[in-house]
Amino acid sequence: QVQLVESGGGLVQPGGSLRLSCAASGSLPSTALMGWYRQAPGKQRELVAVISSGGITNFADSVKGRFTISRDNAKNTVCLQMNSLKPEDTAVYYCRVAYRDFVFREFWGQGTQVTVSS
Repeated sequence: QVQLVESGGGLVQPGGSLRLSCAASGSLPSTALMGWYRQAPGKQRELVAVISSGGITNFADSVKGRFTISRDNAKNTVCLQMNSLKPEDTAVYYCRVAYRDFVFREFWGQGTQVTVSS
C-alpha cells in the first residue's frame, strides 16, 4: 500500500509562486507515474502534470510555461513548482501515483488547497 503526503499549499497573490511536494511511502516500481491533479469547486478533477521515472513529462495546456514538475526516484517524491499563478489556478491539488503490476494500482493524496487571490 502506498501512502501519499502532500505539503506546500496556501494563499498567494496573482503572479506569485508556490511549490507543492508529495512524498510516497513504500517502494514504487520504475514504471510508476507520479503527478498532480486539481479540482476547483463545481468542476471535475483534471490533470495538471505528470512525470515518469525517466523524466518524461506531460502538462495541461493551461499550465504550460508556468508550472514545472520534478521527481526524485530515490526518495519517491514529486514536486510541482507553480509560477505566475492566476486566480483560475485556485483548486485543491492532489498528488497521484499509478502503475500496473498484476493489476492497475492508483493512489491519491489527501489534497492541498491552493488559493490565488489578491
